[in-house]
Amino acid sequence: MDLIILIKDFSFLLLFLYLVLLISVFSIITLANRDSYLTLLWLPLVILFPAWSFIFYLCLGLNISQNKLFNKLSSHYARYDLINGFKANQTEEAEELIPFRDRREKIFNLFLKNSSNPFTINNCAKVLTDGKETFREIEKSLLGAKNHIHLEYYIIRDDKLGNKVKNILIQKAKEGVEVRVIYDWLGSWGIRKRYIRELRAGGVEVCSFLPIRFPFPFFNSAINYRNHRKIIVVDGETGYLGGLNIGDEYIGAGKKFHHWRDTHLKIEGEAVSILQKIFLRDWYFVSNELISGNKYFPTINKQLGRQLIKIVPSGPDLKWKSILQAYFVILTSAKNYIYLTSPYLIPDESILMALKTAAASGVDVRIIIPGKPDKKIVYYASLSYLEELMEAGVKIYFYNKGFIHTKTLIVDGVVCSIGTANFDRRSFQLNFEVNAFIFSNQVVDKVQKDFEKDLQESKLINYEEYKNRPLSQKWLEAIFRLFSPFL
Repeated sequence: MDLIILIKDFSFLLLFLYLVLLISVFSIITLANRDSYLTLLWLPLVILFPAWSFIFYLCLGLNISQNKLFNKLSSHYARYDLINGFKANQTEEAEELIPFRDRREKIFNLFLKNSSNPFTINNCAKVLTDGKETFREIEKSLLGAKNHIHLEYYIIRDDKLGNKVKNILIQKAKEGVEVRVIYDWLGSWGIRKRYIRELRAGGVEVCSFLPIRFPFPFFNSAINYRNHRKIIVVDGETGYLGGLNIGDEYIGAGKKFHHWRDTHLKIEGEAVSILQKIFLRDWYFVSNELISGNKYFPTINKQLGRQLIKIVPSGPDLKWKSILQAYFVILTSAKNYIYLTSPYLIPDESILMALKTAAASGVDVRIIIPGKPDKKIVYYASLSYLEELMEAGVKIYFYNKGFIHTKTLIVDGVVCSIGTANFDRRSFQLNFEVNAFIFSNQVVDKVQKDFEKDLQESKLINYEEYKNRPLSQKWLEAIFRLFSPFL
């Protein structure tokens, strides 16, 4: 009898503890004022697995640690701005160069509001359409460096290309060039300690972005916020950004794909100073070293070109979702066509609605995504959006010549975006990204020609056939779409 009473008391205690934990976690998640979709996603997990869900919520969902982490970064940014005080063209001349005459005020005002970086005009940009072309240009620029090299990448591989870049950096450091490297701790997970030691022994300064310490690396919320940027600045005069990381697969020499299609951008001119500013801010965050001086922001004494470029960084440290908002306002301003390429298509509700509304209103919306996945979970989550997009009139193409990793947007032939941000929630909300929005006929025409060439290597998805895809695939799409906020 006493044993039965004891069991009942113990069961009551467990139930009481469960209810207390459930109410506590429910209150924390609800009072966080998150997106209702995210709240609804967490609640079933909390009910079924309250203790584990609470731990994972602290790691992946809670904003307290994010605010603590990136308030520090924001203060670094403010201090850096005060010291360097860089300014570039931000005049009526820049506004006049925006071709959307009936829409320029909306676009111009948004860019002024959601990004502290100014418009730049005196620029010469070159579009690079594959890895081999990109790294030929990069190698030439690195070898020609006289003063400094700043390199920031999400992924650096310890492979043939990665070692070639490493050896060039060491060579330049021994010649007296300042060389600084930032790599993302998670993105470059596979990089060997020997690789980093050799860089440092050769005179290269190296820092990782948000390293997570063992023994519990995956129970740390910082793991959710990654630096997805790809930036190179040489002597403050030449800059690179785009989709290509440093690794053999990005030049078509990987084991999984025989062909890797990507887009990068080389810039000479005022816009390079913005890339420099972004790098030095990130360097201050990872190293606590404040770097300033005119040699990092050299005066441009000649006319390099007349290309209006707006460099837009985005990240969880910033008040505005700058790239997301830029995409949205440009998409909603489209009158003729929208051409979009992205390896991962997991739009939030605002972008999804912008694409569907544009197509339904008669705008020619075409999207190229990979026909073969590199990440199956993300791939099936992307597929879950296709039916409703096609129903609205969006034309979806599967790229079949290897893998397409390009991240470009073209609207009405007068503006394009090239950068690191994918069309997914992670790029919009969690990752540190950087894009160039370019209002230049020469650059836009080149990106559009590349898009049209990619269409020839792609297959248009038939809407009626896609609706009748196997039920098993529909289930996979539905399940993985539930996790799209974390992908």
